[in-house]
Amino acid sequence: MKNQIGPIALLGTSADPPTFGHQALLQGLLKLFPRVVTWASDNPMKCHGATLEERHALLQVLVKTIQSENLELVQELSSPWTFMTLEKANSLWPQNKLVFVIGSDLIKDVPNWIKANEFLQKTSLGIAPREGWPINKSDVNKIKSLGGKIDLLPLKIPSASSSEARSNPKIQKIPSAVFSILLEQNLYGLKTINQ
Repeated sequence: MKNQIGPIALLGTSADPPTFGHQALLQGLLKLFPRVVTWASDNPMKCHGATLEERHALLQVLVKTIQSENLELVQELSSPWTFMTLEKANSLWPQNKLVFVIGSDLIKDVPNWIKANEFLQKTSLGIAPREGWPINKSDVNKIKSLGGKIDLLPLKIPSASSSEARSNPKIQKIPSAVFSILLEQNLYGLKTINQ
């Protein structure tokens, strides 16, 4: 993908596994931004059900399914720490405005992230409203008090979550191309459940 001037939406995700919620978010971001970059990462606050390599492969399948030349998977951005991801992104795209995208379910956690006050001053935070997770004004104000610039994104993301998909895996929650790999590789015990 050639280097374009313009904002880049950055979306890191555990993709554990990727769901229709991830798909809806990526497709929604493509309507708002000229370029969207995603990657699979380890979240230090979560216990993952598959390895980072497996989750990267699953996310890659989802990205291919979406079929957009403006969507790119850049796995080298992966880090458990947001400030490190943003340092890498700034070195890759120093001319572009970077918008780090999170779901509304994560707003309250942001002020507690390592070096939050540093990275919040270097990027905009794009908040995607997620069904079942209303945006709390006081949580937004805490981020702003640390120097954060917030873009409330005009999106509506379904509540389908990876943890819900792991505990009750059904094709209605997971895109079919991803679901078939879960079955084939017996990830999350899916083959056993569906026999």
